[in-house]
Amino acid sequence: MPRHARSDRPAKRQAGTSLTPRPSKPVPAPVSPGAAPYNLKAMADLQFERAAELIGLNRELRDLLTTSYREIQVRIPVRMDDGAVRVFTGYRVQHNQARGPMKGGIRYHPHVDLDEVRGLAALMTWKTALVELPFGGAKGGVTCDPKALSAGELERLTRGFTAMIDPVIGPFEDVPAPDVNTTAQMMAWLMDEYSRRHGHTPAVVTGKPVELEGLPGRDAATGRGCVDVIKAAAKDMGVPWPKATAVIQGFGNVGSWTAKLLAAEGVTVIAVSDSRSGYLNRNGLDIERLAQHRKRAGSFEGLTGVERISNEELLALPCDLLIPAAIEGVIHAGNAGQVRARVIVEAANGPTALEADDILAKRGVSILPDILVNAGGVTASYFEWVQNLQRLAWEEERVNQELERIMARAYRKVWAAAQARRISLRTAAYCTAIDKVVTATRLRGLA
Repeated sequence: MPRHARSDRPAKRQAGTSLTPRPSKPVPAPVSPGAAPYNLKAMADLQFERAAELIGLNRELRDLLTTSYREIQVRIPVRMDDGAVRVFTGYRVQHNQARGPMKGGIRYHPHVDLDEVRGLAALMTWKTALVELPFGGAKGGVTCDPKALSAGELERLTRGFTAMIDPVIGPFEDVPAPDVNTTAQMMAWLMDEYSRRHGHTPAVVTGKPVELEGLPGRDAATGRGCVDVIKAAAKDMGVPWPKATAVIQGFGNVGSWTAKLLAAEGVTVIAVSDSRSGYLNRNGLDIERLAQHRKRAGSFEGLTGVERISNEELLALPCDLLIPAAIEGVIHAGNAGQVRARVIVEAANGPTALEADDILAKRGVSILPDILVNAGGVTASYFEWVQNLQRLAWEEERVNQELERIMARAYRKVWAAAQARRISLRTAAYCTAIDKVVTATRLRGLA
């Protein structure tokens, strides 16, 4: 088994500790794409505990770092287009601020709940620490189906949510950004709503349109960061760069940009999927044609020259790189044994359930973990935040160069930690990130 694919079961535990924290609600069975997500908070805590055990973190610090700094649940009344008033539930969880203002996206999705937002906020704490950004972690969301709402209803919802969380966000407190089903336009509405109360404040949110002091290249940054990590890791992972084959589950912002950028590097993308199904061409897909068709038709329906397969079949295709870029929990105990990729590249948050990690490790499948792979988005958000505070615009070339430097540096540190401890890249990433947050916490006198 490759050293980087080892299981991370410590031989011995300290008295009174456990690798299984109590989840705040029962953990549902892992799910297939399109179903309600599993308990991401419980999974994030389990990953934290595994790393905390290895670095000998005491129980006091474990409790501190798995507890949110602040959690807000709000009710947002929205006047719908038909004149009726509908009330939506929104959340903002601020996990940790030891290393700086809190940072994290806002997602609109029917399955958003408090535990999901808690888990995502914790992931942001570790993600920002891993790539050495001066931020802590936060996340937000509104339980809704954005596809069923008009543009006017989405604007009123976004402004209403902004008004509700206004007292706890700000450039030096908590800086939101786009996430699942939220866009640059929505971030513009958020900035405008906040600025009505506080004066023009572009640094309150990132992921804005370039015309409103957004960052050139921000829309591609998560996908670009993913590709930067793959390039840095290819030799170590035994991946023939750039003559690799890739399968991408999910074709939203992250998945589509990852596909485009990999294809531009010479990688053969043999399959992609959306929420309905997967599309395969073993000789390689024309990614630009796919993207144009989807933009024109709203889906991949009607594509020619491709074989239609299910999302489950897509996850089992033989390839060098399997890139889950959609939702949580798509690789789990029920299907991990069928994965035939050389490397799983976690472009989504939490796409691999913890029980699947051990199955994959035993089969020699390596995992490039989410808190490393998809950190390109928050890294570019950091550039945008700095640009807004300094009122000095960045060029896209500079954005891309700085992004590659930071992502490659983070990968090298994770790889070195994994080799030194003989542990997986995921646990090495968590150990590295936790150590940085612990150091900041102690230096500030908080523990």
